[in-house]
Amino acid sequence: MIPVFVYGTLLEGESNHHVVASYTLSSRPGVVYGKLYDCGDYPAIVLAGYGDGDLVEGWWLIVTEEGLARMDALEEYYGPGMPNDYERIWVRDARREEREGWIYAWADSRGCPAISGRSWRKYRESRQTVAERAPADPS
Repeated sequence: MIPVFVYGTLLEGESNHHVVASYTLSSRPGVVYGKLYDCGDYPAIVLAGYGDGDLVEGWWLIVTEEGLARMDALEEYYGPGMPNDYERIWVRDARREEREGWIYAWADSRGCPAISGRSWRKYRESRQTVAERAPADPS
């Protein structure tokens, strides 16, 4: 059983949840210190030190080894020292120190815009609502 904190498309109801759904043994809400960035169809997190920075909402999943391997593939994590897209880093929950586990994170924003707020899901939904209200292009 492996704990992993998810904050974006791996959340239940999001586009990549199917990757880990059948390998998830349990889940519970949590928060970690960091900042979310908008990468288009998915977010990235840049972690802050424990007790520093913004809080990011997500869920702690307990997954099987196969579930972790599937998440590694999705996040393009090949191992320590490899040319990874995301790094897999051990973190602790900001409110419940006994909860800790892996998270997929970037070292910096890579030029992506910061997301205001704590939740990728709320941000994505508000972005979708704004797009639906935008006037159609008359050309």
